[in-house]
Amino acid sequence: MKWDKKGLIFNPEENNVNWIKSYAALPVCDLVSDNVLRIYFSTRDSKGRSIPTFIDVNPENPKQILNVSPKPILNLGDQGTFDDNGIMPSSIVNFEGKKYLYYIGWNPQVTVSYRLSIGLAISEDGVNFKKYSLGPILDRDKHEPFFNTAPNVIIDKGIWKMWYVSCTGWKNIKDWPEPFYLIRYAESKDGINWERKNVECIGYDDFTHAIGKPCVFKKDDMYHMVYSYRNSVDYRIDSEKSYRLGYATSNNGIDWERKDNEIELKHPSEDWESIMQEYSTTYIHKGKRYLIYNGNSFGKTGFGYAILKEN
Repeated sequence: MKWDKKGLIFNPEENNVNWIKSYAALPVCDLVSDNVLRIYFSTRDSKGRSIPTFIDVNPENPKQILNVSPKPILNLGDQGTFDDNGIMPSSIVNFEGKKYLYYIGWNPQVTVSYRLSIGLAISEDGVNFKKYSLGPILDRDKHEPFFNTAPNVIIDKGIWKMWYVSCTGWKNIKDWPEPFYLIRYAESKDGINWERKNVECIGYDDFTHAIGKPCVFKKDDMYHMVYSYRNSVDYRIDSEKSYRLGYATSNNGIDWERKDNEIELKHPSEDWESIMQEYSTTYIHKGKRYLIYNGNSFGKTGFGYAILKEN
């Protein structure tokens, strides 16, 4: 899986809309038409809280920005709810004329840094969204006691399938609590009520202490996943320990074989992605597969793209 890197699409600090001042994290693609690709992402408000919005671009040349949303698409939740301190888009599904946007809700914590849950908002036009519920559709439970986050959802042969991030614990590293998380799997009949299968799709190894934001697509009856993975030490500043993009394949969507060396996206790197590459999303346009992903500082430098090379 070799990619032709094309560079930066959107830098949040260099745009003409004055309300977007920092961060463009967790891009999510929705191909609205042959001429418009909508990219949802989260920026940050004056208090550092993530809020979701979007830009429209030319799908053939995503560097050509057609429109920047003048406002957020969702408001933060009421005080005390699961999304009162941040909302980040994670996955979108088009179903029966509606758009199901799965998102991450943030809560600050006391003994650890944060708690994350999975919410759902629905729209008919891709601009005006309404939250399905005030509470999350997937949250920690007796089997997953820490947090769930960053889902990727597809409909496959009538079954809604979700690959999501599950935290398995926190450890104090250099006097700071760091989360450890991996990829798990769930299924649904309606996209709302989910049955967790309690299986690990992508797990830990000697280097990998956290696996984030799965991006799953099917090709030739095989499942393909691009994900982010990192170590737990100095990953914010050290490119050798920080997020990079990994790759795995599966014939059933549950049992995965990691092939991280095959993705070939690390080099050559530009300044905006010199330390990190993470949080990918994908789409197909005119027979070509595109990958959009974040760079340094978890989206502070914006997002860029690459095109899959033909075999």
